[in-house]
Amino acid sequence: MFRRLGRVAAVAALILPLAAFSPQNPECIAPANPGGGWDFTCRTVGKLLTDTGLVSGQVQVTNMTGAVGAVAYANVASKRSDDPDLVVATSTVGITQIAQGKYPAGVDAMRWLAMLGADVGVVLVQKDSKFNSLQDLLAALKADPGSVVAAGSSGVGGWDHLRLLMLLEKAGMATDQLKSVKWVEFSGGGDAVTQLMGGHIGVVSTDIGEIGGFIQSGDVKVLGVMSGDRLEAFPDAPTAKEQGVDFEGYNWRGFYMGGKVSDEAYDGWLAIMQKLYESKEWQETAKSKGLTPIWRGGKDFEAFVRQSEENMRKVSKAIGVIK
Repeated sequence: MFRRLGRVAAVAALILPLAAFSPQNPECIAPANPGGGWDFTCRTVGKLLTDTGLVSGQVQVTNMTGAVGAVAYANVASKRSDDPDLVVATSTVGITQIAQGKYPAGVDAMRWLAMLGADVGVVLVQKDSKFNSLQDLLAALKADPGSVVAAGSSGVGGWDHLRLLMLLEKAGMATDQLKSVKWVEFSGGGDAVTQLMGGHIGVVSTDIGEIGGFIQSGDVKVLGVMSGDRLEAFPDAPTAKEQGVDFEGYNWRGFYMGGKVSDEAYDGWLAIMQKLYESKEWQETAKSKGLTPIWRGGKDFEAFVRQSEENMRKVSKAIGVIK
């Protein structure tokens, strides 16, 4: 009986916030122009919230571009920090900018709501490469950081670059060696893989959603994916974790709220977002857009954001991107 009562209480705890709070004029700020990842997050999630009846009425999407999200961050912090109706789209890119001091305030300025999905980082080599496992590659780079040229779709200090370095650090590379890893930027993951296949570079670190077709065709070899579990779409690709390196490199999609919103509003939005995540509509939409559905919410998500920011800041200092 007590177990049954416990289950009932747990269900009630999840339902009550949703019943107690409902945004009156729901709005999502996309800190970029229409067509980008943050715009996609606001518009896709906003439409599904309406279609599933989780919010009443339409979710207004406001595009507020500038400085890779810093303009929106400053606006919310100074003018709308207690707005119960407002959520803001963010991602790994935003946390990278905060870690490198490019936003007007740190993570404490906001309340971090939830992550609903992510594109997962992957480490690739040529199909006939001498490296047959992630450990093979990591051992070679730890022995001689400049022995393999790495590439991805971001510049030095960008997320593709940082997550490879964080993976190496987690595997035991000394922090002062990280800056010696050779890195080349390409305009996209597909371009980087094309150069990999041509033998111009030795390894690619990028989002798996960008280059999944190359994996499916057998043109490249996957050494490891940076996720907690194997991916449904690529079940044969081993994770870094199962190869002894406990590291997850997600380019996630999520939301924050103003730092002064009430617990009622925060908990209410948290319950709404979790209901959306669990819906068939979100699961199908996320997968159709190349995302892996991944949930982190509330305190768990806030802890994840803080740890990510700390790790990124540490590596950024090590390679000289920041002082």
